[in-house]
Amino acid sequence: MKNTLIHEDIKLLLNEKVDQYNTQNFIASDPISIPHRYSGKEDIEIAGFLAATIAWGNRKIIVQNGHKMLDLLGESPYDFVLSHKPKDLLKLNPFVHRTFNGTDFTFFIKGLHHVYTKHGGMEALFAKHAEPNSLQVAISKFKEAFFEIPHLERTQKHISDPNKGSAAKRINMMLRWFVRNDKRGVDFGIWNKHLAPSQLSIPLDIHSGNIARKLGLLTRKQNDAQAVQELDEVLRQLDPKDPVKYDFALFGLGIFDRF
Repeated sequence: MKNTLIHEDIKLLLNEKVDQYNTQNFIASDPISIPHRYSGKEDIEIAGFLAATIAWGNRKIIVQNGHKMLDLLGESPYDFVLSHKPKDLLKLNPFVHRTFNGTDFTFFIKGLHHVYTKHGGMEALFAKHAEPNSLQVAISKFKEAFFEIPHLERTQKHISDPNKGSAAKRINMMLRWFVRNDKRGVDFGIWNKHLAPSQLSIPLDIHSGNIARKLGLLTRKQNDAQAVQELDEVLRQLDPKDPVKYDFALFGLGIFDRF
């Protein structure tokens, strides 16, 4: 972004779109509505993680299936994760969202149990491996810990790894939900003791990537880890403390404005 005038014009546009879409009206039609069912920290974490895991495809179906997942876990997903018996997992078998099936869902409950009982929980695990300006290594370490217990190879594909070149859109989106808190009522800000919004990376997908390229924010053609790094650098120029607020703008321009 060498042209300051273009830079300022883009910043004004993006800030306008952040204000437009970063409101509670955004919640109902978005996967973030699923963790918004809960008020307890660990319930929000687990609901958010599961919702983010299946967040690809048609948004309406994602939201519907996300609520189905949580309905199967009862009033407290955290209690279910910690206290479930083998027979309790049987009711998860019929669940399907695209390639994520009941077998995957069952393991995810076991993986979460392992994370909370052996690693001090999701927040502790991410905070342990966080770098000053990035959580991408922490994502990779989270995946590593999550799959320490016996699992099917097929289930690993449902958590992306930036160290293997993935944009890790869904996990980066989840991290936005948990770390950001701008008092707008959308993101939760429940991970604010050890992590900061400045460490977050953009949840890059085909829509946000296309908009970023049209605006001249991104040159790389692939939506991969390198593209995330490139876009992060630009967005951190626009707002070093809260660069990922622009996810609302890029998403809104692509999905709602048909920019």
